Amino acid sequence: MLLKKTNIHDKLYREEFKNAEKGLISWVTGFINKSESENERILNNLASESPEDAVKFNFDLLQSDRIFHEKSIKKICVDYRLRFLDSRYFKGTFPQEALSEISRLENEHEISLKGFKIMAPSKMFVLSKTDDPLLFAPMGNGYYYLIHKWGNDLHPLRKWMMWPFKNFENLIFTILLSSVVATLLVPDGLFTREQDFSQDVMVFFFMFKSIAAVVLFYGFALGKNFNTAIWRCQYDKAQ
Repeated sequence: MLLKKTNIHDKLYREEFKNAEKGLISWVTGFINKSESENERILNNLASESPEDAVKFNFDLLQSDRIFHEKSIKKICVDYRLRFLDSRYFKGTFPQEALSEISRLENEHEISLKGFKIMAPSKMFVLSKTDDPLLFAPMGNGYYYLIHKWGNDLHPLRKWMMWPFKNFENLIFTILLSSVVATLLVPDGLFTREQDFSQDVMVFFFMFKSIAAVVLFYGFALGKNFNTAIWRCQYDKAQ
């Protein structure tokens, strides 16, 4: 026969596939629209001012290695010259992964997350940078839950580079040490034919005053402050 027999099973499969394809397109469209509205809601929460109320997490679903106390956060912020501020002060962009993690936690714990905190370098609260920001949610009693981390890791020597700015004592020690090094770099006989200890002391004091003057000018002119003073301050311009 010239006409091929009709395979009812094949016809039924094709019809089901067409319906499933339409349903899939409809589901994807609805999912995208829902995701966009969900992202918009989360971004509004991140950008809005909200009280730092403890979020009622289901502790059985939390990861213990993501729970941090404020004392630990402060120690890291002071050591690496970071800030721990409300997410509304953050000038960077929130990646989709962070928004998805917030949505997942809200659905899993049946809660609405607010009162977000960001731990990041000072520049990220002034300019759009991507240097290792961490997003937290408050848990109460000084504890915070790490939601997401993104961006670039900090420079491996940042802790030591920021050590002089940790407090006043560290700054004075750094100026003294720099003055000693600068004095040692001055060749003998530069000022007199035979340089003795008293002249070395005079050179040291000259170097100390010069370096201290530069540091003071830099600090006052640019509104700098010590790490211990800026880690929770959104008004200071220090970087």
